[in-house]
Amino acid sequence: MTGRIPKLIIGLGNPGARYAHTRHNVGFMVVDLLAQSLPAGGWSRDGQALVSRALVDGSEVLLAKPLTYMNRSGDAILPLMAEHSIEPADILLIVDDFNLDFGRIRIRRKGSAGGHNGLDSVIRTLGTSQFPRIRLGIGEEGMPDERMDFVLAEFPKSKDAGLKEMIEAAGDAVWTILRDGISRAMSVFNA
Repeated sequence: MTGRIPKLIIGLGNPGARYAHTRHNVGFMVVDLLAQSLPAGGWSRDGQALVSRALVDGSEVLLAKPLTYMNRSGDAILPLMAEHSIEPADILLIVDDFNLDFGRIRIRRKGSAGGHNGLDSVIRTLGTSQFPRIRLGIGEEGMPDERMDFVLAEFPKSKDAGLKEMIEAAGDAVWTILRDGISRAMSVFNA
């Protein structure tokens, strides 16, 4: 095992059935998949987030879904980090990215918000951009100029197979980070 292993894996999204299958919620979709595949407990409320505790090689890893809505994601994450004594370098954020083509995955050790309001909220609240993230491509040709409507819309049925493949690949990327470190995951999934 190499590098730091995340102690808190956060999928960004919006709570509620209205948003469950929207483009903005791919982060939630990935942590839901992880909660099923890891030996994790059920979801329970912890402050302003839903949390599931998982064991990875004997170490506890928290999976989290903020309940504050995307633009205030940092408000849910900072208290979780304080409660569990987790540093920014020990989190892993999973987020949608309309600047990446649909289905692409990009892993970064740090970086800017890139126009993503949820990621911007986390960076502002934590006071740093020095934390790893996995960006999942939701971009398409002919996206409307009004990005809010686009990201809050559901994926068309024609994207179901590609969406499933991307969510599973992101889950594999998290596993690679947990087992082999972020450098290995970047070399495999950023290709």
